[in-house]
Amino acid sequence: MYSFWIIFKQAFKTKAMTKSFMITTLVVVASFFLLANLPSIIESFSGDDDSQQTLQVLDGTGQSTEALQAQLSQQDSTIQLEASKLSEQQLKTEVEEGNIDAYLVLEDEDQLSARYVAESATDSAEAAELENALQSLQTATVAEQLELEETELARLFAPVAMEREALVESSKSQEELSQARGLVYILIMVIYIAVIYYPNMIAMEVANEKSSRVMEILISSVSPVKHMFAKIAGIGTLGILQMMTFALAGYLAIQSSGSDLTEGIFSVMGFSEVKFSTFFYAILFFLLGYFLYAVLAALLGSLVSRTEDVQQLMLPMMILIIIASFIAFSGISMPEATYVTVASYIPFFAPLVMFLRVGLLDIPLWEPLLSIAIMLSTIGLLGWFGARVYRGGVLMYGSSQSLKDIRRAIKLGNEK
Repeated sequence: MYSFWIIFKQAFKTKAMTKSFMITTLVVVASFFLLANLPSIIESFSGDDDSQQTLQVLDGTGQSTEALQAQLSQQDSTIQLEASKLSEQQLKTEVEEGNIDAYLVLEDEDQLSARYVAESATDSAEAAELENALQSLQTATVAEQLELEETELARLFAPVAMEREALVESSKSQEELSQARGLVYILIMVIYIAVIYYPNMIAMEVANEKSSRVMEILISSVSPVKHMFAKIAGIGTLGILQMMTFALAGYLAIQSSGSDLTEGIFSVMGFSEVKFSTFFYAILFFLLGYFLYAVLAALLGSLVSRTEDVQQLMLPMMILIIIASFIAFSGISMPEATYVTVASYIPFFAPLVMFLRVGLLDIPLWEPLLSIAIMLSTIGLLGWFGARVYRGGVLMYGSSQSLKDIRRAIKLGNEK
C-alpha cells in the first residue's frame, strides 16, 4: 500500500505543479470574477456617456417629438430628444465625421413611421428603446382616433392566460423546468469537459513515462495494476480539488458582484431555487464518469510509446463523449424523449444523459440507481480488463497506433 501512495502523490504533485495546470486554473478563476463583474466594469469605462443620451430628431410630423419624449420618460429611458435645426444631409455628415452617433427621422403618412440612422447597425440598444416607445405612441394615437377608452384598450392588449399542465407524473412544471434547466446545462458542460480533460491527462502521463523509460523502473518495483489505479486516483483527486476551486471562485465572484442570483442572466438560468439533489447527482455522475473514462484512457495510454500517438488512440473514447454530449444537449429541450431514456442506461452515455433526466424530470429513484449500478459494473469490468491490458501494454515499445495492439498487450501481460 505504501508504493500505491507514493505513485498517488507523484501523479498528483507532478500535474498540480505544471505551468499549464496552474495557468489554466488561474485563467478560469479570473474569468469567473471578470464575467460576474462585467456589467460594473463596462459601466465604469463608459463613464457618464450613458447617463444622458441626446438624439437629434427631424420631426416631419411637427408634433411627435414631445409625445415620443413622454413615452421614453415613462420607460425610464436615458434618451433625450432634441429637435434638429440641420438638414438630413448635414446630419448624415455629422454621423460620418463622428460628431454624433445617430439621428432619428419621424414621418407621418398613413401612420407614424421612423428611421433611425447610425454609422453601424450593430448599435441596436438605443434603437430598440425608441422602437418600443414609438409602438406605444402609435397605439395611443390610434386608440385616440378610434375613441377607445383606457379600459377597452387594456382589454384589447391584455395577454392571454395560458397554463401548461402535464399529465405525465415524471414531468415537472414549466416554472420548475426553467429553474433547473440553466444549472443542468452548466453542470453537463462541466462533466463533459472533466471526462475529456482528466482522463486525457492520465493517458498522456502514462505515455510520457513510457517514452522517457521511467516506466521500466516503476514496473520493476510496483505492479502495473497498482500503478494504473494509483495514477487514476491521484489525478482524480487533483480534478476534484480543481473543480472545488472553480466552484468556490464562482461563488465568491457572484458574491463580489452583489448579485442575489435573481437578476440578469441568473433570472433566466434559474439559479435562485435549486434542489440539493441536483448538486448531489452532479458530483456523483462526475465521479462515475471520470473513473469510467479514466480506466479506458489508462488502457489506451499504455499501448503507445510516444505522446504524439495518444490522441489517435484516444479518438474512439472522444467519439463516445461527443455522442453523449449531443444526446444530453439535445435532450435539454425534450428530456422525456425515448432516445434520451434509452441512452441514460448506456454506461458511456449515462454520466451526462442520466444526470440530465434526474435534473429535469421527477423520475422514480430506481431509474438513477439502476443506471449507477450499470456504471459501477462497467467500471469494475473495464477495470479488470484494463488491468490485463495495462500489465502488458506498459511493456510494449515501438509504434502503436491501432486498437489491435490490445490483444498483443494482453498476451504479453499473461507471459509476465
